Amino acid sequence: MNVVDLLLKLLSFESLTPDDAGSLKFIEEYLDEYDAIYVNKEGVKNLMLSKKFSEGPHLCFAGHVDVVPPGDGWDTNPFVPVIKEEKIYGRGTQDMKSGVAAFVQACKDVDHFEGTLSVLLTSDEEGEAKYGTQIMLEHLKQIDFLPDCCIVAEPTCESVFGDAIKVGRRGSINGVIEKHGKQGHAAYPEKATNPIHKVAQVLPAMAGVNLDEGDAYFGPSQFVITDIRAGMEVTNVTPGKLKMMFNVRNSTETSIEDVEAFVHQYFSGMKYDLTLSQSAKPFLTKTDRPVVRAIDKSIQEVCGIMPKHSTAGGTSDARFIAAYGIDVIEFGVINDTIHAPNERTSIKEVESLYDVFKHTVSNFHK
Repeated sequence: MNVVDLLLKLLSFESLTPDDAGSLKFIEEYLDEYDAIYVNKEGVKNLMLSKKFSEGPHLCFAGHVDVVPPGDGWDTNPFVPVIKEEKIYGRGTQDMKSGVAAFVQACKDVDHFEGTLSVLLTSDEEGEAKYGTQIMLEHLKQIDFLPDCCIVAEPTCESVFGDAIKVGRRGSINGVIEKHGKQGHAAYPEKATNPIHKVAQVLPAMAGVNLDEGDAYFGPSQFVITDIRAGMEVTNVTPGKLKMMFNVRNSTETSIEDVEAFVHQYFSGMKYDLTLSQSAKPFLTKTDRPVVRAIDKSIQEVCGIMPKHSTAGGTSDARFIAAYGIDVIEFGVINDTIHAPNERTSIKEVESLYDVFKHTVSNFHK
């Protein structure tokens, strides 16, 4: 079985989050020379396959086998992969069974590695991810088996295969402000306290404001207001409360404490409640780390181009991995049809991704 055959097999599993549909068992049997660890919870399956070749660093490949629902608008059955004009169509071709197939096949074909190779897979990345990669990492820490570095095979390329790797991701801070007022009749504003009027005075100084200037890898962390609501949808009642929701996609330059201080700067003196939560923390893997140098060199060798180092886009399981102090990067196929009808990737991209991963493993210490 080659990497394309393996991808076609993986695409045939209808692995809608959090159901792996048997794909993890298949991969375990396919990498039969690797030792398996399962950590399962609440219907989510997590699998670590590892092989110690010799003393040395522990390099892990990570990804997910679950996919989002196909939705409408497909020309073919999304779980019966087809090849048309050198392109493979099916749910998960880009996000991210192509990446899984590439690193699984690379790990199967490698003859030697100066250290330990492993594969970390989950059936819940597209959902809440509460019982996915996170709980496997917790277990690996308990047994002192965390990897030293990791490659997550999410689709990262933008227009040409090999043009971008992710060396970091912005975090995500979510906030809710509840401004308290005093409800009353609109005809008697002096007897009420209108929270809309109070908040309207500070909105121009807050909406869309950059909380930092960004840096070479991250754009500015912007205060983005996502929802404002108050009142009872009538014209004669002054509301007693206003609720405003916001999000900050933060760089390493802005913390949740900085956001709290920013809100207080404008709401001090008002009666308000603030609730903040951080669904993802930002991370950045420095470009001089061995895993970055290795993947850069392999992409140059296979593709003939130097990838840019990007932090754009949303979140991935790389954020959980980085939180354990593991050097992590992301690299995969072009991402132009992820979660869309007729999701597809090219045979050439899949084969090239396999070549990059095989080269990375074979030349990691050179």
